[in-house]
Amino acid sequence: MTDFLKAYKNYDPAAKSMLEIALLYPGPKAVALHRLAHGLYQMELFFLARLVSEISRWLTGIEIHPGAKLGQRLVIDHGFGVVIGETAEIGDDCIIFHGVTLGGVKFDPVKRHPTVGNGVLIGAGAKVLGPIRIGDYAKIGANAVVLKDVPTGAVIKTNSL
Repeated sequence: MTDFLKAYKNYDPAAKSMLEIALLYPGPKAVALHRLAHGLYQMELFFLARLVSEISRWLTGIEIHPGAKLGQRLVIDHGFGVVIGETAEIGDDCIIFHGVTLGGVKFDPVKRHPTVGNGVLIGAGAKVLGPIRIGDYAKIGANAVVLKDVPTGAVIKTNSL
């Protein structure tokens, strides 16, 4: 947990203390509650997992499906309106801004959400849709709509893919 809070402290110069981050920032609360919900989901306690997920969404404004897989030290900055779908996978050391959707484009029970590599930054309002891959250290601009794979290290501007 300490590395997780340090990631926020290192990223956000406005953060004055670890206690402030742990108690007042919505991103760490959403990720911590997701870890609980994901554990319940893996034990096939689907109702309880969704209940924890719904409580988290109500408290933070961040919706993370309990089936989603989150890497270490994920920073969700501001966070309100973030939606992360069931089959989404996010690598380590990523930053996601408010209003981001990691969504699906199908309704079939298959992999239908993005896989995000390590060290990826996704700008405010971006929509990353479908079972695509975002390469390590890529940067997705604010309000971009991404429907195709993004190579490692690429910088994607609004609506460029």
